[in-house]
Amino acid sequence: MRTWPRHPVIYEINTWVWLRELGLKYQKPLDLSMVPEQEWDAIAAHGFDAVWFMGVWERSPAGIEISMRNPGLLEDFRRALPDFSAEDNVGSPYCVRRYVVDQHLGGPKALAAARKILAQRGIRLILDFVPNHVAPDHPWVSEHPEYFVQGSADDARNDPASFMEAGKNVFACGRDPFFPAWPDVLQLNAFQPGLRQAVIDTVSSIAEQCDGIRCDMAMLLLNNIFERTWGARAGAKPLNDYWTTVIPAIRKKHREFRFIAEAYWDLEWELQQQGFDHCYDKKLYDRMEHGDAENVRLHLCADPSYQERMVRFIENHDEPRAAATFSREKARAAAVAVLTLTGAKLLHEGQIEGRKVRLPVFLARRPAEQVDHELAAFYGRLLKETFRDVFHNGHWRLCEWSGWPDNQSYLNILAWCWAKEDERCLIVINFRQEAAQARVQVPWDELRGKTWRLDDRLSGETFERSGDEMRDAGLYVDLGPWRCHCFRLDPL
Repeated sequence: MRTWPRHPVIYEINTWVWLRELGLKYQKPLDLSMVPEQEWDAIAAHGFDAVWFMGVWERSPAGIEISMRNPGLLEDFRRALPDFSAEDNVGSPYCVRRYVVDQHLGGPKALAAARKILAQRGIRLILDFVPNHVAPDHPWVSEHPEYFVQGSADDARNDPASFMEAGKNVFACGRDPFFPAWPDVLQLNAFQPGLRQAVIDTVSSIAEQCDGIRCDMAMLLLNNIFERTWGARAGAKPLNDYWTTVIPAIRKKHREFRFIAEAYWDLEWELQQQGFDHCYDKKLYDRMEHGDAENVRLHLCADPSYQERMVRFIENHDEPRAAATFSREKARAAAVAVLTLTGAKLLHEGQIEGRKVRLPVFLARRPAEQVDHELAAFYGRLLKETFRDVFHNGHWRLCEWSGWPDNQSYLNILAWCWAKEDERCLIVINFRQEAAQARVQVPWDELRGKTWRLDDRLSGETFERSGDEMRDAGLYVDLGPWRCHCFRLDPL
């Protein structure tokens, strides 16, 4: 497998649901080793650098039983799947019983077969790792109770929503400090030395099966965060942080292995410093959903080395579907933005087809939805263009822009460019419901003294412009609401 690109594009697949629907399509049960070649070819045709098979590990029967007693979850299940039945709940993929590929998906051999097929197409494989907690029936619960944050009989009696009895012990349920405890998982103790070594062993085993991991709620394991969350229950804070212990140990053997952090609370920089290759850019998502173009642009003024290690997205399994969240035209503008920005890019299976129902991760089945063929065609054009190496290994720069005293609409324009060897690309987006005009300064001195052809790869339009004007005064653009240019530049 070749070296990872600087700016990889990752495709998240809900593995259980995807296989079920392929089985219906081909009228036979399928596991990961039995997926027809044309389905892998269809994924490869979009130019993805990696596939994230979300939810391959063994699901927990104990977790399923707990979730079926949770009225809030059952309401979510029925909201997404009106004809929900108990058989549809196969358990949360983040309530891991064992880090062994579930037999329903074909087990470890089937995953290995799928990985080989993906590698033949130049596609890497990403899997989940859940560092904060495990299922109540995970082997560690009986074999290594010292790995967990523990409580007392009084805790279980007085706060049953936050503590659970298992065998002779009482364990804290897993939690995010800003929300109630998750009732189906037990909290691991990030400060426990034996646990850290067990985690290294576990991740080493995972690293034999894939090319990278997406680490669920990675910031919860930072020493300072964990200490604030659990206090004296966690014991003495170690000198070394959790991730600075785990990541280098894995990299000794797997140098190209990628660590991706699901991260919030402005802790992305700290996680990058502790060894993560990429961290979720939730703030960009929030600014694109709720903010204006200037908020987005200011976010993109951060240090380029920081931005290059972010993961840009407009949906994933934790967020609402983009087609249900954004207006039709805004969703397209946002898609152009995230797929042409620096850093890693994440697309979610169903996003291209315009699915609107956000499916709870517990469910093996989702409702039928009509494919938005117009949106799918748009994504086809966009992905074909961003398949080019300049977007995967090139150099990205934010462009300056200007307007006029009597026309401030330029503030609604986003613009950036890519360069690699002789390739040049310019992206201009009107991120607003009203028309906007601006002069976009293209920051390449080699533009001067030549006339350039600008091919818009989304609309098919072609323009000829002076390099001197683009470099100095700026390229004049006039874009309707949510409209975009994705220009290739070639000298005439």
